[in-house]
Amino acid sequence: MRALICGAGIAGLTLAGRLNHHGWDVTLVERASGPRRHGYMIDFSGPGFDAVTAMGLEPQLRQLASPVRAFRYIDDRGRTTVSLDYDLFVKALDGQIVSIMRPALEEMLREALGPGVDLRYGLTIDQITEDTAVLSDGTVMEADLIVGADGIHSRVRSQAFGPEAEFLHDLQMHTSAFVFEDHDVFEAVRGQFVLTESLDRQLGLYGLGEGKVAAFTVHRTDEEISPDAARDEVRREFTGLGELADRALARCPPSREMYYDQVAQIIQPRWTTSRVSLVGDAAHAVSLVAGQGASLGIAGAFLLAEVLATDAPVPEALAEYERRWRPVVTGVQDATRNRVIEVFLPRSARTLLLRRWGFRAMRLPGLHRVMTGSLFPKGSRSITELSDIGREQLRST
Repeated sequence: MRALICGAGIAGLTLAGRLNHHGWDVTLVERASGPRRHGYMIDFSGPGFDAVTAMGLEPQLRQLASPVRAFRYIDDRGRTTVSLDYDLFVKALDGQIVSIMRPALEEMLREALGPGVDLRYGLTIDQITEDTAVLSDGTVMEADLIVGADGIHSRVRSQAFGPEAEFLHDLQMHTSAFVFEDHDVFEAVRGQFVLTESLDRQLGLYGLGEGKVAAFTVHRTDEEISPDAARDEVRREFTGLGELADRALARCPPSREMYYDQVAQIIQPRWTTSRVSLVGDAAHAVSLVAGQGASLGIAGAFLLAEVLATDAPVPEALAEYERRWRPVVTGVQDATRNRVIEVFLPRSARTLLLRRWGFRAMRLPGLHRVMTGSLFPKGSRSITELSDIGREQLRST
């Protein structure tokens, strides 16, 4: 069996590696000229952690993880308003959480690829016909399965399911990520997540080592901003949030060296056809605010590979993947829109204070699991259980 996957990000790399593990020949194409350098520091837990463990990659995951000892908010004078020992989150999730830069997670998955995966950079899928796919260099390929793992602005989705405007739900926020060097800022945030406590916007900092600091920003806006104007936009929106923020902004790199995009979800009625499927953000972006995009991308790709590993025809396997996985991601998307956004990015001083009190309450015995459960919800079934159920369902039909 042969698969053609578009997008060598987290979901695409997971699917390529897992299909190859099950004996498929895989061609993986990526529009970018090489591996991604930009990205966030993420808290990685939940179903994606289950999938990484099932793939035997947990030791590599922990080796690449960044040490975190504390999580704290600061006001515009640099004063700490909330500070928590990060072990509270670790204990509440039974150790199944790590902090890791997104490019490092991709590196781990890329290095785990088997010899049956042909990874090609600088290419995308230009056309999907009934029997073939045409790559951007003119190569015509036959494949039993074509997968769009090419992110929220998926080209495969637009060709197989319709234009982006039909499925993109704009949450009216913009986000950026960049790395800068400042030894004083590094020392101030070493081993910590440091976040500004501010209305309608948030800037986060984490010390990477050797004086380098990872920064991310998110703010509410309904304006359309060109990626070429990203640095100016970030500087305008985040000036005045304190000395650490101002120092980060002063060292913000040129727009072309930053990650910058709108914050949005992808909501669509179908992810699969008879031989085309979507995974990760291409199918069901939950948004930065949900904090589970990487985990869901890996877990969904793992599930898809497992149901394709049965003797069932590809169309039946794709349908089973969607039937099993859709309720999980729909629940996360709904919770994000209805509850999480206001906690993540408060509009009012009242909501900000309620969030502050909620985090402080985590120090009380037992309450750390309640709060952590709302921040990092786990489904009633692990991804390996969903995979086993899906395989058994296909074998019984």
